[in-house]
Amino acid sequence: MYNQATKGLFKGMNPMMTKVSILMVVVTVIMGSVYTEVSATGITALREFLNPFLEWYYVILVAFLLFFMIWLGTGRYKNVRLGGDAELPEFTFFSWVSMLFAAGTGVGILFWSVAQPIMQFQTNPFVMPGTSEGDAAVVAMRLSFFHWGINGWAIFSFVALTMAYFAFRHDLPLTVRSALYPLLGEKVRGPLGDVIDLLAVFGTVFGIATTLGLGVQQMNAGLSQVFGLANSTQLQLTVIAVIMFIATASVVSGVSRGVRLLSEMNFWLSIVAVTFMLLLGPTQYLIGVTIEATGDYIQTLLRMTFHTNVTHGDTWQADWTVFFWGWWLAWSPFVGMFIARISRGRTFREFVMGVLLVPTGITIIWIGLFGGTALYQELFGPGGVVQAVEQDVSTALFVTVEGMGVGPLTPVFSTLLIVLIGTYLITSANAGTLVINTILSGGDADPPSAHRVLWGVFLALLTGVLLVAGGLETLQSAVITAAMPFSVIVVGMIFGLLRALAGERFAPREGERATAPAEPWAVADSEEAEEEEVAEPESQENLPKE
Repeated sequence: MYNQATKGLFKGMNPMMTKVSILMVVVTVIMGSVYTEVSATGITALREFLNPFLEWYYVILVAFLLFFMIWLGTGRYKNVRLGGDAELPEFTFFSWVSMLFAAGTGVGILFWSVAQPIMQFQTNPFVMPGTSEGDAAVVAMRLSFFHWGINGWAIFSFVALTMAYFAFRHDLPLTVRSALYPLLGEKVRGPLGDVIDLLAVFGTVFGIATTLGLGVQQMNAGLSQVFGLANSTQLQLTVIAVIMFIATASVVSGVSRGVRLLSEMNFWLSIVAVTFMLLLGPTQYLIGVTIEATGDYIQTLLRMTFHTNVTHGDTWQADWTVFFWGWWLAWSPFVGMFIARISRGRTFREFVMGVLLVPTGITIIWIGLFGGTALYQELFGPGGVVQAVEQDVSTALFVTVEGMGVGPLTPVFSTLLIVLIGTYLITSANAGTLVINTILSGGDADPPSAHRVLWGVFLALLTGVLLVAGGLETLQSAVITAAMPFSVIVVGMIFGLLRALAGERFAPREGERATAPAEPWAVADSEEAEEEEVAEPESQENLPKE
């Protein structure tokens, strides 16, 4: 472990990193609660300042990670195992997929599965004048698939694979700094390594707080619709407190029990929700629009991957692509470490194919059914979802359920969705708490329980402050800003992994210089000349002597 204290208040933790991290959170909480308007204005201004740069920087970084991961999963290193050559995976495939999906996008996809298609349906730079509403709906679905699809999972999978590779194959602590060992050597054990891990903690803390904030807002909207509770900040703060209490108690039980069981329960509840939408919604339309939007997504993936919106004078790129790529990057230390912990024993090929394709496929089905139902109501039904989104984005999911017209099943299904949101919040919170403490303990997979509880409280406070400071816009600005420093570490991790892989037995051997082949006609001419030279002496020998 890196710089782990053996006694005192910070026993089992890295004292310097823990103190700096606590100070960072405390200062943020104080600024957000005492100087609320100033904090919100400052975060938003910083985001606007960074946007012109991030509009192309995040695009090129995410594009590279996507192609890099495909190469790792299909190229010469595809059989490298995350661990010993003979190790078997720790978890079954079902448990593995359940945990990585629940921790990766569970809360976010619930929040945006209806809201994003509806918002993209209203306005985006890819719908030309004269486009029918039906075609505009397909474009809206395609854009939603893009921001939740394979590009985002390339970020998660890269960070996860890199940390798992160095931890399980090179026996280094499971932290971000270990990925830079090939570049920095023993310096990763000193202050420079602490700074690297602190940047990971910084992005993780704000990434988790943003996700929790979005989920709590949506849960509040559901409680208001089903049970008539007030849609207020006070209720949201109460929900945060309850969620973090349950999450902290769960994370103390460890990954194998608490997190795994919750993740599998989330997965089964999600299947129930998807089945409900498919059977009781506009089934034929949902299947058709999902298939068509998926085809559109596949055909335009390369163009969308490199889209920077440079010729358009609007803020679409900053509002959507920059936000989502920043969100994925901020979450990547958290989700990456969590996926790494549950992926020991898998080969590069198994890992890349699983992490890139399976969650993307599940996400497409989820958005296709939930977002497709909302679009159908706007195109052919009573509508009302657009107006709900304009007033409060967090209400979109429950307004859509109400518009399905399923009578007494409406409150039942809405209650199930509230439970699902709550369990996803708990899963994300307890996994995030465990990851933060793993980093701060220098890579200890079983950090002290007292610090897990402490960081559960800190995350609850930070989430509450960000909600009070300005709601959704402040959450988005905070996560984009927090992701920027860590993106530099991601670039370093790329070079560190490439240098380490050069020592694998699957690495290419050094070449030998060879003489370039001559042109065919030159070779033929040369052979004829040689034959003539050989034949000439023979003919001279056969001549009669004078």
